[in-house]
Amino acid sequence: MIEAGLGVVESKFADIIWSNEPVTSSEIVKLAEKELDWKKSTTFTVLRRLCEKGIFVNNKGTVTSLISKQEFYSLQSEKFVDDTFGGSLPAFFAAFSKRKKLSRAEIEELRKMINDFEEE
Repeated sequence: MIEAGLGVVESKFADIIWSNEPVTSSEIVKLAEKELDWKKSTTFTVLRRLCEKGIFVNNKGTVTSLISKQEFYSLQSEKFVDDTFGGSLPAFFAAFSKRKKLSRAEIEELRKMINDFEEE
């Protein structure tokens, strides 16, 4: 079972892995030091947590994903809507659009998405 919640820093670290996979754990240490200013111990602690959450696997020092970045963020978005808005996408949209005005292009993109779903 994949645990969908990640904090901002964990998400940045996960993005590093997704962008470089398959990647060795030693390369991850170098990337995390460069991009996040992390020590080796911090990198391995967070990597272990992400593996425990079912997002990545570390097999003999090579790290790969068990779920794609897009799939993960879809799950995380669904969880947010479920937890915050009782699973109601219209309630989420109403709250979101109250403070942020949508551009004409965004409205058209949403209409296209709805039309595509209706056709399926």
